[in-house]
Amino acid sequence: MEGAVPVGSPRSSSGSPPGALEVRGLSVGYGPVRALRGVTLDVPAGSVVAVLGGNGAGKSTLLRAISRTLRHHGGAVAGGSVAYDGHDLRGTGAARVVAAGLVQVPEGRQVFARMTVADNLRAGALGASGGRAAARRAQARVHALFPVLADRAHQRAGLLSGGEQQMLALGRALMSGPRLLLLDEPSLGLAPLMAARIAETVQVINTEGTSVLLVEQNAALALRLATTAYVLDVGEVALHGPAAELAASDEVRRRYLGVVDETAAEDAGRAQATASTLSRWTA
Repeated sequence: MEGAVPVGSPRSSSGSPPGALEVRGLSVGYGPVRALRGVTLDVPAGSVVAVLGGNGAGKSTLLRAISRTLRHHGGAVAGGSVAYDGHDLRGTGAARVVAAGLVQVPEGRQVFARMTVADNLRAGALGASGGRAAARRAQARVHALFPVLADRAHQRAGLLSGGEQQMLALGRALMSGPRLLLLDEPSLGLAPLMAARIAETVQVINTEGTSVLLVEQNAALALRLATTAYVLDVGEVALHGPAAELAASDEVRRRYLGVVDETAAEDAGRAQATASTLSRWTA
């Protein structure tokens, strides 16, 4: 496919703009099981980059390795490197990664169910620079994006709907003033209208200057949001290139967008009609 770059063709990391994420030859294992094999990808500053793939492809593992939370899930980096803003993240703790402006929103939202909405947001600001003034500005931004969180500030987070909890998870991440958001399946389990609302918010967040690395099984949604996309297959990058070109790829359309080849569909339709006619003749 024109524009897609095969595995083993990393771009140069020299002269990278501030805020860029660079993953080079990343391999990750859970004990004897290898979850990622030589993954290379880039998230330029200010961009939205999508990672597609089926269950078990290694998408969440990739985000955990970048955010330095991998060891909490029993995994370990076996090779390669992750650099953010020109700095190698090896040996960096998860808290320092957040302080550097790189924040993950985990799959399943994982809000603090027994805490209020307001306390969940305050927890997101812990360790952020700028003190109380910065926290107030961040909260105002979150409330502008998600007015329902202001309306339900004193309600327990566990009583929110799934979509509202996803808003809270995003809002909590924004409280630390991130420059790069790692979003793990933000539309998972949401009704189509709510998923579209979350997607619109991601676009707004990006327009305001925050880069996004989006892991998403809803390939159609992800490819609409992203400028560049990567396809993971059993822990390896199978394809990557401009999102529009991947969306037009027959392989991607068949495997991830649920679109079959039109000619094949017409042939199957004709064969089915012929079989139906023959069955009537021989009945």
